[in-house]
Amino acid sequence: MSRYKLTLEYDGRSFVGWQRQNNGLSVQEVVESAAFAFCQRSVVVQGAGRTDAGVHALGQVAHLDLPGTYAPERIRDALNAHMRPHLVAVLMVETVDDHFHARFSATERMYIYRIINRRTPLVLESGRAWWVPDPLNVQAMATAAQYLLGRHDFSTFRASGCQAESPVRTLNTLTVTQHGEVVSIVARARSFLHRQVRNMTGTLRLIGDGRWTYSDLRYALAARDRRAGGPTAPACGLYLTEVRYML
Repeated sequence: MSRYKLTLEYDGRSFVGWQRQNNGLSVQEVVESAAFAFCQRSVVVQGAGRTDAGVHALGQVAHLDLPGTYAPERIRDALNAHMRPHLVAVLMVETVDDHFHARFSATERMYIYRIINRRTPLVLESGRAWWVPDPLNVQAMATAAQYLLGRHDFSTFRASGCQAESPVRTLNTLTVTQHGEVVSIVARARSFLHRQVRNMTGTLRLIGDGRWTYSDLRYALAARDRRAGGPTAPACGLYLTEVRYML
């Protein structure tokens, strides 16, 4: 058996998420079905991030084991052919050793959350960003984001169904920038709690529209209670953009 690392992108709107579920089609199922069509053997594809329904990826990483040895380009082209017409694409395939694991070998994950801040509704960007029609104070959001950096108990920003053993995480990066009408929130950490980025984004939006102060954010973080936090931002604006590994 040979192990291969896949880098993928997908439009999350058509899927119940990355992970196989009983209530609909997942990205994992699409990739595994394509792998079966390629090698005529059942293959388990392990992903680096379990993105939710509606969440997109520009740089999801996965690995799979295949019988025999193949040129990476052949695997890439075969999987892409078998995945049509689903909106999933393998961007790159690399040969890796048996110790590599897409999820457990990862040292950092990066997400970008996209907000489009304008009065008029979205058309071409519908389903690919969060439309916020009221003006946002992006500088205030950027300042507030700094309170969340570092190692904290992020229970306030953790989904009720989160299965992580500990709510403590170290947030390496959380920036808020604006280019025209697009507000981008970039988050980097070794790992995140379930819906952590979306819950932090929903809370930062409250800062941006003036409903919350910095003191409100500090209180919410210290409360360690999801009920103290802001709303969950919609899935459509979130993108898994990069997963890093030790060289």
